[in-house]
Amino acid sequence: MTHHVVIVGAGFGGLAALHGLAGADVKITIIDQRNHHLFQPLLYQVGTATLATSEIAWPIRHLVRKRKEVTTLMGVVTQIDMQNRAVLLDDGGAECYDTLVLATGARHFYFGHDEWEPYAPGLKTLEDATSIRRRILLSFERAEREADPARREALLTFVIVGGGPTGVELAGAIAELAYQNLPGEFRHIDTRKARVVLIEAGPRILPSFTEDLSSYAHASLEYLGVEVHLGAAVSECSEEGVIYGDRRLAAKVILWAAGVRASDAAAWAELPSDNAGRARVETDRRI
Repeated sequence: MTHHVVIVGAGFGGLAALHGLAGADVKITIIDQRNHHLFQPLLYQVGTATLATSEIAWPIRHLVRKRKEVTTLMGVVTQIDMQNRAVLLDDGGAECYDTLVLATGARHFYFGHDEWEPYAPGLKTLEDATSIRRRILLSFERAEREADPARREALLTFVIVGGGPTGVELAGAIAELAYQNLPGEFRHIDTRKARVVLIEAGPRILPSFTEDLSSYAHASLEYLGVEVHLGAAVSECSEEGVIYGDRRLAAKVILWAAGVRASDAAAWAELPSDNAGRARVETDRRI
C-alpha cells in the first residue's frame, strides 16, 4: 500500500512540504479550510485598496493540478486521533495518514484581551483584508458628511497597534492612501489632514530586524507622515479609540498588528505548547 501523507494547511509551509515530496513514492492529501492559497505578505495592499483579492490568492487545486498523486480537500480540522492516525473534520469526516504534516499558521493574539478584536481587527485572511479596506474607506466617507469637528477628526485618525512588519506596512500604505492617492477626491475634507498613528510598546519598530533597518523604516514612515509612538503599550481598545501609556486617542479605525498566536494544532495532537500555542519541538533534524 502506498504511503499516505496528509498535509493540513495550504500556506507557505504546506506548499513547501508538498514541493519537497515531488517525485516521492507517496500519495498526498492536502486539507485546508479555504480553497485558495494566500500570499500573506501582500495582504496589507488588499486592506488599503491597492490590490484586488484575486491578485494574491490562487486556487489550491489549480496550483497542484499537474500533481496526480495529490488530492485536495476543503475542510476544517477539529482534532487529531493520534492512536488511530486520523485527522478529524468538523463535518464528521476523517482522513487517515501514515505521515502527518501540520502547517496551520497563526492567528491574532490580544494578550488576554480578546474583547478588543471587534474594535481592532487583525490581518491574516482575505476576509480580514476586505473588512479592513471597508473600514478605512467608510471612515473617509463618513468624515465627508460629518459636521462635528471632533467626530470628523476621530474618523480621520487611523491607529495601528504593533510595530512589526505588518504594522509598518499598514501604516505606510494608509499614509500613502490618505496623503497621496485620495487628495482632491473629496469636497468637504482634506485627506492630507488625516492622522496615521503607529503605536509600538517596545523601544523601536521592527524589533526582529537590525537597528539600522529599524531606524531607516522609522525615518521612512515619518517622511510619509506617520506618527510613530514608542515605549507605550495599549491598555484599552474600544469604539471610541485607544488608551496607550497615559494617553487617550480618539479614533474610529484601529488595526491590530501587535501579536500572533499559533493555531490549535498543538491542542489537536495533545502536544505540550508554549504561551503562544506553539508545539514544543523535541527533535529538529534533517534526514
